[in-house]
Amino acid sequence: MLTRRNLTLAALLLVYIFNFVDRQILGILAGPIKAELQLSDTQLGLLGGIAFALLYSTLAVPLAVLADRTGRVRVIAISLAVWSGFTALCGFAGSYVQLFLCRLGVGVGEAGGVAPSYAVIADSFPPKQRARALSIYSLGIPFGSAIGVLFGGYVASLVDWRTAFIAVGVAGAVLAPLFGWFVREPAAVAVAAPKVRFAPVARRLARKSSFWLLALGAASSSTLGYGLAFWLPSLLQRSLGLDLIETSRFFGAVLLIGGTAGVLAGGWIGDRVGAADRGGYAKLPAIAFVAAVPLFAAGALSGSAGLAFVLFLIPQALAYVWLAPVITAVQHLVPAAERATASACFLLINNLIGLGAGTLILGNLADRLTPLYGNEALRMAVVFGLGFYLLAAVLMACAIRPLRRDWID
Repeated sequence: MLTRRNLTLAALLLVYIFNFVDRQILGILAGPIKAELQLSDTQLGLLGGIAFALLYSTLAVPLAVLADRTGRVRVIAISLAVWSGFTALCGFAGSYVQLFLCRLGVGVGEAGGVAPSYAVIADSFPPKQRARALSIYSLGIPFGSAIGVLFGGYVASLVDWRTAFIAVGVAGAVLAPLFGWFVREPAAVAVAAPKVRFAPVARRLARKSSFWLLALGAASSSTLGYGLAFWLPSLLQRSLGLDLIETSRFFGAVLLIGGTAGVLAGGWIGDRVGAADRGGYAKLPAIAFVAAVPLFAAGALSGSAGLAFVLFLIPQALAYVWLAPVITAVQHLVPAAERATASACFLLINNLIGLGAGTLILGNLADRLTPLYGNEALRMAVVFGLGFYLLAAVLMACAIRPLRRDWID
């Protein structure tokens, strides 16, 4: 049914797709960029991680407070314009330093997009539907990642990597004013928003062990998740011999099929188990992470592209199950007017650790393992990195009981 809230959700999903296209396109373009700019895996890891995550994570908090006070939709629209502009500028970078600075700019823009969107969705849908609504919004991750991989791979092969950055950046810049014109602010938050202050929200969250366990568990999973999103295309080319277009098809399909299934399953199952037991919002991700590890390891070690594709599909789905349940739980740790700020605090921990460190850790580990494993060093770095999913499972399991206590309806 095309209600106003469903149309708003669709518009937010479209913006989130652009968010992840611009964020993840660097992964498929890593090969051509490395060759032209003569970079190491560690330098690529910095571009894919801390160059984006440093300002993205830290600026998310003040921008979320601004959104809670002045209007979440306005902040999202401006943020989309900013990150799209810097994505286009990546196509004009002539050196590693210039590309690093452009990626910093992309992070500045994207800092204002996600947390306010979570809050708009939570204010637009009743509690029993929030995990499902947030799971639909979270489809922006596999959709955007897959589009970035497919589009970037084809354009880089047919034209060059610079054109890929410019094209997606310009498209996002065109969307920004249309989004700001079409989407309306949920009326329910208008009265309470000016009262929101960061310090009281941070103190409220700091007193809740469930917040720390959920945030650190998500950060641990994101360390590997973002690392895989960036490095798996390179692994497919180095270890399985796929070319750029074959890699974009392979990884794009894994992201789209596996990611979509996992995100939707997490929202649907999360609402069901969470209705009976609030701790279920943490229990479900814990189970999914444990189940994903052996399948990811088998896929990474496979010598056949066809077998690897099948083996990667299921754990890719399991790796995304956490999104809707955990995001929903964070929304219920604070009163409604503080949701964007609370989401930003969660994202600060998740992204500064996960996004900031994931690509760098795997890239640096691959460099260190090269003397021992040669061209298979990246493959082994991925296998060793699966320990982050096991750590995430432990932290999520520890959050089950305190989440029941800390929940605010």
